[in-house]
Amino acid sequence: MCFGPFTKICHWGPLTALGIIKCVTGMAVHCSSMWWPPATCGGLLNTICFMSLAGLTLYNFLSAISHGPGYLPLKWKPSNEDDISQLQFCGVCQGYKAPRSHHCRKCGRCVMKMDHHCPWINNCVGWGNHAHFTAFLFFAVLGCTQATIILSCSLYRAFNRVWYLYYGTGQEPIVHLGLYGIIMCVLSLGLAAGVVLAVGMLLFFQVRAILRNRTGIEDWIIEKANHRRKNTESIFIFPYDLGTWKNIKQVMNISCQPIGDGITWELIEGCDQYTLTREQIEQKNNKRQRTKVYRILRASSGAWIPISHGCGVCIHPPYTDEPRIKLAVGDTVLVTRWRKYWLFGEKVQEDLLPDEESLARIRGWFPRRCAVELVEELNQNFTEKKVK
Repeated sequence: MCFGPFTKICHWGPLTALGIIKCVTGMAVHCSSMWWPPATCGGLLNTICFMSLAGLTLYNFLSAISHGPGYLPLKWKPSNEDDISQLQFCGVCQGYKAPRSHHCRKCGRCVMKMDHHCPWINNCVGWGNHAHFTAFLFFAVLGCTQATIILSCSLYRAFNRVWYLYYGTGQEPIVHLGLYGIIMCVLSLGLAAGVVLAVGMLLFFQVRAILRNRTGIEDWIIEKANHRRKNTESIFIFPYDLGTWKNIKQVMNISCQPIGDGITWELIEGCDQYTLTREQIEQKNNKRQRTKVYRILRASSGAWIPISHGCGVCIHPPYTDEPRIKLAVGDTVLVTRWRKYWLFGEKVQEDLLPDEESLARIRGWFPRRCAVELVEELNQNFTEKKVK
C-alpha cells in the first residue's frame, strides 16, 4: 500500500541503496584524500566533482521516493460519461483507468504513466518521478565511474607502497591502507563497478523509453498489438511518439517536475486520447477467448524454486516478478499464459460474491506438471461462465 516517504525508505530496497551510496562515497573520499590530496588544485577539483555527483545522486534518489509516480484518485472516472466505454475498470481502486495508467499490485493503486515498480526506491516509476529517477541513474553511473577510478588507483598505490618509498621520486602521494582498509576498498570497488554495469544498463533502457515516449508496459502492449496484426496489412500507430525532441521534453526539464496532469496527453495526428486504451480492451478480449481451464492434480506450494517438481521446473523459471500461487488438489485455474514448465492463471473462487472477486483475485505462475487441461466442451462452458 502507499504510505509516507519515511515509511517508503524503511524497506530493504532503499536501505540497501543508501548503504551502497554511503559505502562507495565514504571509501572513495577517504582514498582520494591520500591518492590525490585536495591540497592540490587537481585534487580539489576531483573531490568537488565527486562530492557533487554523490550529492546529486542522493538528492534525486530521495526525490524519486518522496515525489512518487502520481496516483489516480480513487473511484476516478472521466468527465464525459460517454468515454467510460473506452476505458478499463479497476476493481481494487473502484474507478476507471485513465490513458497510460495501470494498477500496481505492490502499491495497491492505479499509477499514472506507470513504467515499472522499482524495489530500490520502494515505489513505482511513473509520470510524477520519471525525471528524478532517470537523473538518479545518470548521476549514480557517473559517480560510480569516478569512484571506480579512484579506488582502483588507490589500491594499486597501496599494494605498491614499498616500491614507491624506495624507488619513487619522493613526490608521489603514499596510500596507507591496513587490512580492514583494503577489505573495505575492495568491497567498495566491487559495488561501484557493479553499479556502473547494472545501473548503466537500466539507464540505457530508461533513456530509450524517454526517446520513444514509451514505458516498459507500453512496449509490451505494442508488441502484442503488432502480433495481432501480423497477418493483416494494418499496423498499430503508437499515439504518443511526438518525435525525439518533444518526447524528451515530455519527461526531462531542469526542475525535473512532471509535465501536464498525467491524464491528458499530447498526441500525434490521427489519434485520440483513447487509441491505446481501445487496443488494450481488444487485447483483453483476445485473452479471454484463448483462456483454458485447468484442474489441479498435484498441489503447488507457491515457491519460487519448487524443488519437489523436478529440475526442469527449477532451472526454467518465468523471468518476471509476478507472483507464484499456492494451489491445492481439486482447484480450478483459468490459464492465459503458457510456458514449457510453467502456467500463468487465476484461481477460481466460487465462494466469493461478485463485488469481492476483483478485490481477492489470486493470480500467478505455477508448475505445469501440477495441472491438466479440461476437455474442450467443458472448457468453453466454464470460461463463458467465469471469465469477466
